[in-house]
Amino acid sequence: QVQLVESGGGLAQAGGSLRLSCAASRRTVRAYNTGWFRQAPGKEREFVAVISWTGGSTYYADSVKGRFTISRDNAKNTVTLQMNSLKPEDTAVYYCAASVVFPTDYRHPNEYGYWGQGTQVTVSS
Repeated sequence: QVQLVESGGGLAQAGGSLRLSCAASRRTVRAYNTGWFRQAPGKEREFVAVISWTGGSTYYADSVKGRFTISRDNAKNTVTLQMNSLKPEDTAVYYCAASVVFPTDYRHPNEYGYWGQGTQVTVSS
């Protein structure tokens, strides 16, 4: 069973950047389709981005398109979310999620079987 560990969260100013990483323990992450979700206080968990296990397909939420980039380095067994032009509304706990098969509805959290513990991202205005 794969365990996912996120890192790279923290505090940034509006317009700044942060880089999140997702690494797998015990098993490799390169065989899994991997997504990022976020959850702000009092809100439901929402889709941010997903990348296929080959890296050939990526999809983004409209709210982050053009600002965030998901990528993977299978040699390093990591998936990265580069977040640029951050906005206060990006503030949330960010979660890495993985699925053995590419999710039919990649925006839905239930499509992913493995989750990390989350990392806090706070963007100040």
